[in-house]
Amino acid sequence: MGIETLTIISVAALLLMFVINAKLPINMGILGFVAAFILATITGVTEDEIFGEFPVNLFIILTGVTYFFGILQDNGTIDLITASSLKLVKGRRMLIPWIMFLLELLLTSIGTQGTAAIIIVAPIALRLAHKIGFNQLGMSLMVAWGMVGGIFSPLNVMGIIVRGVVEESGISFNANTLYLLSTLFAVGLAFLTFLIFGGFKRRKADQTSEISEDNAELQAILNPTIEVTPYRIVSLLALGALITLGMVFEMNMGFAGLTLGLILALFNPARQKEIVSKIPWSIILMVSGIVTYVGVLEQIGVTDYITHLVSEVDNPLLAILVTCYIGGIISAFVSTTGFLGAVVPLLIPMLATGDIWVMGAVAAVCIASSIVDICPFSTTGAIFVANAQGEAKATFYNHLLKASIFIIAAGPLVAWIVYVAFF
Repeated sequence: MGIETLTIISVAALLLMFVINAKLPINMGILGFVAAFILATITGVTEDEIFGEFPVNLFIILTGVTYFFGILQDNGTIDLITASSLKLVKGRRMLIPWIMFLLELLLTSIGTQGTAAIIIVAPIALRLAHKIGFNQLGMSLMVAWGMVGGIFSPLNVMGIIVRGVVEESGISFNANTLYLLSTLFAVGLAFLTFLIFGGFKRRKADQTSEISEDNAELQAILNPTIEVTPYRIVSLLALGALITLGMVFEMNMGFAGLTLGLILALFNPARQKEIVSKIPWSIILMVSGIVTYVGVLEQIGVTDYITHLVSEVDNPLLAILVTCYIGGIISAFVSTTGFLGAVVPLLIPMLATGDIWVMGAVAAVCIASSIVDICPFSTTGAIFVANAQGEAKATFYNHLLKASIFIIAAGPLVAWIVYVAFF
């Protein structure tokens, strides 16, 4: 069987996985493992070689980090961080969109899964937007950009996946730089969003006026009562330790998370069964299956052939732009978490030449693949639609869909211009 035929079959199988996953409640990781086995059998790849492509390091990191933050979610530490952040508003209405952006950025930066953070912040943000008269779409975008900035933190599942995929190729990678680049891009998007939706056109009185104390509903939202307990204090110290160990000492985040999680578990062992059951095993399975499938594609030469085709575009810069659009368009309709494991490897041969700034190219593809998550067909977009206040769901859906189309068309290009074309 020729490489061209193998490539067509492999890509068709990958696309079919995404379609099945979008239409049926079947984990894409299972599809990935089965497809890897079938493809390996057809091409003569042994089972031991398939097992060799299983991302053991990535599995440990994802399990350890999500286990640790599952404990923080369960014991109320995440709620304590959220409550403390909301108090920064101090009654100033026009700070609220920025506090929502920063809260989402903070939660995802410290390791909260992107969708979970959206579930926490979106209902609060859209309810507050309705109360202060800020545009619902504008507030949704502010929260979404906070997620984009934080999910590529070295502590977040998305950042961990990208780091694992790139480092397994042998290319030097700096997780902190990716986080910085995505955060800077997100801040720029938030500034433009705030400007476009009239944040800076409010009367001075509206910008500085405080929310009256007799507005009980707003006060209740902005000042939630979360008790500071010894367990939560220890959890915050453990969070600080995890950040230090991972970002300063570059310790394996999975083992660090498991170790610190075990220490916290001793404070309340009765909750462990439920916490472990809430580890996002479906995501871990999905990522493991897709990465294993991509590994088999590398074994049989399909990945090299595809990257060769992409590299045949006039120049590497244009090839990376094509990759950005591939990531942006497909991620609007499928899981970004799973798709990143498949699209980032396309960059590797182009980055290996040394002619392209590695971190800029990776950041551009990651940003292009994540800013489209506001699409109402995605989980994030659906959460925004479900929590819209003050206008019909159908109307808000149409507004969000139009914004998504614009972002899908322009977002990958902007990310490419900012981090690839000028470097």
